[in-house]
Amino acid sequence: MVKLTTVGFDADDTLWHNERFYRLTQERFAELLAPYTNADRLIERLQTSERRNLGHYGFGIKGFVLSMIETAVDVTGGRVPGHVIGTLLEVGQEMLNHPIDLLPHAEEVVREVAATYRIVLVTKGDLLHQERKLARSGLGDFFDAVEIVSDKTTPVYARIFDTHGAGAANAAMVGNSMRSDVLPVIKAGGWGIHVPQELTWTYEMLNAPRSEPRFREIADLSALPALLRDIAHD
Repeated sequence: MVKLTTVGFDADDTLWHNERFYRLTQERFAELLAPYTNADRLIERLQTSERRNLGHYGFGIKGFVLSMIETAVDVTGGRVPGHVIGTLLEVGQEMLNHPIDLLPHAEEVVREVAATYRIVLVTKGDLLHQERKLARSGLGDFFDAVEIVSDKTTPVYARIFDTHGAGAANAAMVGNSMRSDVLPVIKAGGWGIHVPQELTWTYEMLNAPRSEPRFREIADLSALPALLRDIAHD
């Protein structure tokens, strides 16, 4: 029998909506730049800039806004008007202040899982912004610990589950990202539970490790408590 002691939850697009705000902002970006450049491949160029800048700015809205500005300057040959840059900054501020919209079943499932397991919120991005989102979500009191990290890697998960439990072998991580929430946890020796979402950042998409015995996938969070019971009785 597996002694499952700790369950980690991703935040963005696992407990609350996030990617849809990025998509809306990308559309606004394209509209703002349309009078000054050919729109072909504009979003693709923005996404390329985002990926390239992850090592400089990390994950989160601030890096995204800087990537929009960089792309705007690049695609217009430096001719982008100042008022467009100002609007991009305003759009970024709107994203930072957007209300939290919980995904279906998030609150009741977190509450139920917290009654049985030690639960940890594991999220990446800007520290201040992630703290604010958690506070606005109303879920903060359920978590035994919160880990806001620069990236989600196998060593990071090993440290987190050593600190907040009995190691990765006795832990599960729940999230929508194959790259960040599933694969590195399985490599650390834990369970990776994938909860797919309709909208997921392309950077986070990788093939599911179907042959891995510690990989699981559920349609939505409502199936999580039963799955955790099944894992504990394997």
